[in-house]
Amino acid sequence: MKITRNNLEKSIVELIVEETTENIAKSRQKAIKHLQKNAEVKWFRKGSVIPENIIVKQFWEEYINRMAIDFSIDTMYRDSLRKEGLIPVAQWEIKEIISESPLIIKIHVEVLPNVEIKDTYKKISLKKKEFSVSDEEIQNALNDIEKRFTKFEKNEDTEYKAQLWDRVSIDTDGFENGKLLDNTSMKNYPLVLGSNLLVPGFEEKIAWAKTWEELEFPVIFPKDYHNSDFAWKETNFKVKVNQIEVAVKPEFTPEFIKGLRWKDLDLEWFKSLIREELLDVKESNARLDEEKELVDELIKISTLDIWEKLLKNQIEKVFSEIKQNMAQDWIKVADYLESLKLDEEQYKENHVKDVAIIRLKWELILNKLASLEKMEVSDDEMMSEIEKILSKFENPEVLERLKNLYLPDTKYYSELKQRMIYRKIINSFFA
Repeated sequence: MKITRNNLEKSIVELIVEETTENIAKSRQKAIKHLQKNAEVKWFRKGSVIPENIIVKQFWEEYINRMAIDFSIDTMYRDSLRKEGLIPVAQWEIKEIISESPLIIKIHVEVLPNVEIKDTYKKISLKKKEFSVSDEEIQNALNDIEKRFTKFEKNEDTEYKAQLWDRVSIDTDGFENGKLLDNTSMKNYPLVLGSNLLVPGFEEKIAWAKTWEELEFPVIFPKDYHNSDFAWKETNFKVKVNQIEVAVKPEFTPEFIKGLRWKDLDLEWFKSLIREELLDVKESNARLDEEKELVDELIKISTLDIWEKLLKNQIEKVFSEIKQNMAQDWIKVADYLESLKLDEEQYKENHVKDVAIIRLKWELILNKLASLEKMEVSDDEMMSEIEKILSKFENPEVLERLKNLYLPDTKYYSELKQRMIYRKIINSFFA
């Protein structure tokens, strides 16, 4: 295979690739084998071995040659990327099939933009972040678990007063100067008191109310409220309490704990496990802070350009993560965008683009440093890290899925390896 490379503007690489007659013949055999395995031919059972002459007679040489060219082009693309050491960042384009005999194609590939970092990066020295976990933080984690697994039982006592963490079912209407406001009316809305889901001050006004009690009170919306129509506005709410459900908190028995972590632990050992988990989170956050601190320094001495396709892909990636996080919190993206009075493209431009640019700069600079420093991660280091990840799980089904995800040559294995390379780079700058 012969390759001619031209570097165009905006990180586009043009490759003119010529394939040998021998390899084209291999692609023809590949096409025939594909048809032998998958084609439906009269008198032959699907999956049986169909003689080549029958395949040729059924599909004609022109069709088989076209399939062979398609197979060849795919192989030429992958092999040319490998030989030229290119990493595409967007879908490649076939610009022209210059010739079919011999097969010569012209393709365009967008690759990572060129990054220049001054040699002074070697003088950067930063201080490592320190962190610890307090007993108060462990108790707060236990409280969060308690809230998450609290169950609610209907209260039949009409004299009972709603308390913190009870769940109430309410009707609400909001008024300004006696006029009903849009988006303030709810019917039988379930609200856990103390969850802070609604405007600050609202839930506190309902605490100690009885079933069927009707309340009226003013609430001032904060100036940074997500819906600007209500920001800094004083609203008079009328609320009716239809039902009170009493909160029943879980007990941290060994059985309950095993259901949480798949481990036989009493409360004290569970606290130790939580401490380890919080340390892991703090370590992860500290490493992110270190990465930001380092890249902020490197940006000052680096030159790089970010092109349209690369940025567009990163914006979509960040937006996808935002949508996943919203889904976990039971927030509908459409409702959230409506509250901001923005469509999807406006939201990306106003709230996602800057984050995407920062992330791209981080990745491009760290990728360049990995090349400059020739940083590598050994197979033993990979196995050790994978074992560390797996050690956090006890569920056999989850463990089996993870083991398959982190097999060599998988996406997850490659991403983990890249993160470990970046971590090695970052660690080298911190003492």
